[in-house]
Amino acid sequence: MRRNFFETKEWTSFLYEGRTTGIARAGIGVSGHTLAHADTYVKESSMTPTTYVKKSTAGAMYNLSISSSTVTFSSKTHYLSNYPNTTWEATKKLYEKKSDGVTYLYYYVTSKSGKVSGWIWNGYLKAGASYATVYGVAKSELGKSYSYGATGPSSFDCSGLTQYVYEKAAYKTLPRTAQSQYNTYTHVSKANLEKGDLAFFGTSTGSITHVGMYIGSGKMLDAQDDGVITEAISAPWCTWSVTLDQKR
Repeated sequence: MRRNFFETKEWTSFLYEGRTTGIARAGIGVSGHTLAHADTYVKESSMTPTTYVKKSTAGAMYNLSISSSTVTFSSKTHYLSNYPNTTWEATKKLYEKKSDGVTYLYYYVTSKSGKVSGWIWNGYLKAGASYATVYGVAKSELGKSYSYGATGPSSFDCSGLTQYVYEKAAYKTLPRTAQSQYNTYTHVSKANLEKGDLAFFGTSTGSITHVGMYIGSGKMLDAQDDGVITEAISAPWCTWSVTLDQKR
């Protein structure tokens, strides 16, 4: 951890990845499914909206139909490899049993842009949000005014902004203050800092007074006296960072 700004800089990053489990009647990604393949329907239900990103380049969404006790998979509609930076929002989940007796879980997911949706096997996804999604939300707040204690949407303080961005982009609830955000998540070295990580400032690890989101090239997006801006990460005081297990 960073003990001194001039000795060792510690950063903490927030990861925007996680696990997805949901399904909808538009498409589903299932390894081994053939066209017009029917399996036994077990259960379908709504779920708390949860964001996911692809676990790898494998996976596709399928159209499906449910009739009585049967789930029928038809043609593939979308391939995850075509959406490398997309955040998916799962709103439904479905369990179906294959002929080998094993039950599988699928999610109905929709891209954050709302343009693509379908059913997909949960094993192709991991919980979280892409940096592109998180940065898109943060960037839309540029120019908003600063107000101590403000959490949006018209004005923010530093931790109010990071809390607002992660909640809106990834349904991730961060603690309210910069100190508590720093205390809650995994600390990473400056060498491992990635876009979307949070950079913290203060006189010590027990006295954190400011936080901003790292956006690459030595810059961060933060809320300070001049409002929500982008600026270089440099200060004559201690700096640390954390990762939120959402984006890597």
